[in-house]
Amino acid sequence: MGILLPESANTMMCLRLLPLLLFAVAAAPASAQDVTLTQLENVRFAYAQVLRVTPVYQTLTATAMVETCTPDPEEEDVGSRLSRVVGAVRGVLGREPEEPEEVNERDCTVVPVRREFQRPIAYDVDYVYKGSKYRSRLAEDPGNRLRIRIGVTPVVSSSRED
Repeated sequence: MGILLPESANTMMCLRLLPLLLFAVAAAPASAQDVTLTQLENVRFAYAQVLRVTPVYQTLTATAMVETCTPDPEEEDVGSRLSRVVGAVRGVLGREPEEPEEVNERDCTVVPVRREFQRPIAYDVDYVYKGSKYRSRLAEDPGNRLRIRIGVTPVVSSSRED
């Protein structure tokens, strides 16, 4: 016959978990085949010599409303200008009571005026590193030299294609 074990709570729990543990151990090799290893990248930093920096501009258009007035033909008359000057001098010297000036109504209209201006939004940078030329678009002007990140990762393929 068999050996009788004392029935305790721990023994009963172990017996209940045994099928689950056996299933997990059996499934482990199958799931291990699906795992792909990722290579860590070898990274270092260096400096490249900047050859040329070309700003990239954004053209913006702004519209402003400007009041334009057509001059009165009387205002352009030299004689009327001279008479106004003489009248002003006579008024100051003669101490005569001032008469209200005539207000000439001018023909004024509000006209939209478009203005275009440019602002730099990026910089195209040509640079050389170890004899090879490169181009990148950067947010800021890097100056004479550019700090670059050099990363080397081997290409691992599942089939041999040489």
